[in-house]
Amino acid sequence: MTYRNFLSLSDAGADGLAAILSEAIERKAARAGLPRGAVDADAPLAGHCLAMVFEKNSTRTRVSFEMAIRQLGGSAVVLDSATSQLGRGETVADTARVLSGYCDAIMVRTDDHAKLLEMAEYASVPVINGLTDDSHPCQIVADLQTILESGKALPGLKVAWLGDGNNVLASIVEAAGLMHFDVVAACPQSFSLPDAAMALGKGRARCVNDPAEAVADADVIVTDTWVSMGQAHADAKLAALAPYQVTEALMAQARPDAKFLHCLPAHRGEEVTDAVIDGPQSLIWAEAENRLHGQKAVLRWCFGQIG
Repeated sequence: MTYRNFLSLSDAGADGLAAILSEAIERKAARAGLPRGAVDADAPLAGHCLAMVFEKNSTRTRVSFEMAIRQLGGSAVVLDSATSQLGRGETVADTARVLSGYCDAIMVRTDDHAKLLEMAEYASVPVINGLTDDSHPCQIVADLQTILESGKALPGLKVAWLGDGNNVLASIVEAAGLMHFDVVAACPQSFSLPDAAMALGKGRARCVNDPAEAVADADVIVTDTWVSMGQAHADAKLAALAPYQVTEALMAQARPDAKFLHCLPAHRGEEVTDAVIDGPQSLIWAEAENRLHGQKAVLRWCFGQIG
């Protein structure tokens, strides 16, 4: 079987990403009126099984991938460190080989990007990046789909990022280099994106310290949770990021038709106010739903059915 890994947006490239986005939008529209658990009429992945490996807890990634493979006609099995040998010392390479004999694809969600790469090296089936400490490509597929569905074109778009220079920002910057939009990230110097990640933007991304500079004339404003569960030095990080909170006043400095995105979960009152996240410019619920549709398209791309 010919297959493709989806470890980063660059694995798909500009043409592949465009095909994924088109498929996500079209397949979503084709399901209008169907129950969530209904299988798509063509069931393109009937008989396929997706192994979902979680070393980091998840709501959206787990449910959206499980429903994605179900709607495509397949099934899923879930593994985590507490209920598998992953937490008892079995190597990633051995796990990859074993899962390849049971399942048709593997999705991995881990804090350690090196584990994802090792899984892909030793697996003989497609491997999908469900999130690592370096990147979150599936989230950006959903974000770009949401932007397109709002009526905005990607080329020439200005995206403003506020807050921590994290894995989500890294994938947004990578997408900018592929799809020809611009990213201005407002981050404290101590929490800015590394130069290597910025370079993936191919000159279309830059970092600033001033939130107002980032959002000026922005078409889309994006943020994310500032502190992950159990992260060290949380109080100091929250203090440094406090000036980067997305407020109604900050949104007012963007374009009048600017949209707000957040990958969730949100810490309301920290990185964003209730007024913004629940306001008319917020697209977060469509964005969350689009994880499902985007990942259906990613799965089909991995099996060579599109793009």
